[in-house]
This record gives sequence, structure tokens and C-alpha cells, in this order.
Amino acid sequence: MHTKRIPQRMCIGCRARKEKQELVRVVRSPDEAGIFVDLGGKKPGRGAYLCPSQECLKRAIKSRALERALKVPVSDELIEDLRRQLL
Repeated sequence: MHTKRIPQRMCIGCRARKEKQELVRVVRSPDEAGIFVDLGGKKPGRGAYLCPSQECLKRAIKSRALERALKVPVSDELIEDLRRQLL
């Protein structure tokens, strides 16, 4: 009997490896129209994973890891929007 492999992802804030469902996916849409939180983890586009904590979001912003992962500049209003959605 095979055990199903649980997908692992790395948080771009704290760099910890965790199960995919424990993390929140932030997605840049394929047409670069916007960046948003993907709670289901299935939306198309370039994604980055974060722990659902304000501390990991702060680290990702300070180190510019979010910008590097999504390959676009991240605006201040988008950061505020992400903070509200991660609460």
C-alpha cells in the first residue's frame, strides 16, 4: 500500500518548508493584471507561498522576496491588501 506524498512548499518569508495546505498562495495573474491571494491554491499564474502570519509577510517584503518570486514590483496598496487578507 502506497502512502500519498504530501506536496511541500517553502515560505518566502521565513524559508521554512511546510505542507502546501498550511501556506497561503499569492498569485500574479498570467496577464499581469493583478496580484491576489489564492485560498484554493489552483488559480493560474505565477505563485509564491507564505505562512499565514504578518511576520512572514513583513520578512518577504523587507527582503524583496515577494517581488523576486512574482517577478513584478509590489505596490504599497497591494501590500496593505495582502495584510488584510492574511488576518
